[in-house]
Amino acid sequence: MNPAIVDWQGRRVWLVGASSGIGAALAENLAARGARLALSARRVERLQGLGLADVLLLPCDATDVAALAAARAELVACWGGVDLVIYLAGDYQPMRADDFDLALAERIVEVNFNAALRLVSVVLGDLRPGGGIAFFASVAGYRGLPRALAYGPGKAALIHFAECLHLDLAPRGIGVWVVNPGFVASQLTARNDFAMPALLTPAQAAAATVDGLRGGKFEIHFPRRFTCWLKLLALLPYGWSFRLIRRFTGG
Repeated sequence: MNPAIVDWQGRRVWLVGASSGIGAALAENLAARGARLALSARRVERLQGLGLADVLLLPCDATDVAALAAARAELVACWGGVDLVIYLAGDYQPMRADDFDLALAERIVEVNFNAALRLVSVVLGDLRPGGGIAFFASVAGYRGLPRALAYGPGKAALIHFAECLHLDLAPRGIGVWVVNPGFVASQLTARNDFAMPALLTPAQAAAATVDGLRGGKFEIHFPRRFTCWLKLLALLPYGWSFRLIRRFTGG
């Protein structure tokens, strides 16, 4: 359904949200494979701290469409184009109805969904057959979960958007991928106060992403020993899935 990316040597890749977590680990992985990297995040010093040589640093706020457009213009001026764009920026805060915070919820959706739309508006005309754009969403977008009152809806919207975009671009040979990780150790997941099953390191998540891009499928999800159970829950009638989710999460 998507181009199978096997050879990274010389491939021009723009990572948006590359300063920490999976983004930083993916940058290190792809640099080792010979990719040409452009890295974006709000703080340039965090990008410099990765210690990667011969990379193009494009600091910007992913929620600011003007900043994204300026970064894209600099990228095209330096490279003449881009082969693959990967959106990794994200925000998370556990939230339930009893502590619902509108401003915080809107900020989380802004980063997790609206900013991805803005990136697409900036790079859509640059995407070419054999390349494309990948979005990091989450298995939290499959079905409603406790503590995900702000996080889950934005990720669900991002999955749906990627599906629609794939239908439009796949006939042109342009790839659209959605990456749905389970729990990955990061500054964001450290906010959870519960045990996270099948927790991966960022390096493991990056390796799984590269493996998925090699396979040419639309969705990349990992670790399967965890994500396949959530996929099954999403297929069940609401009455069953709600009961099982409450049972297994204590929610």
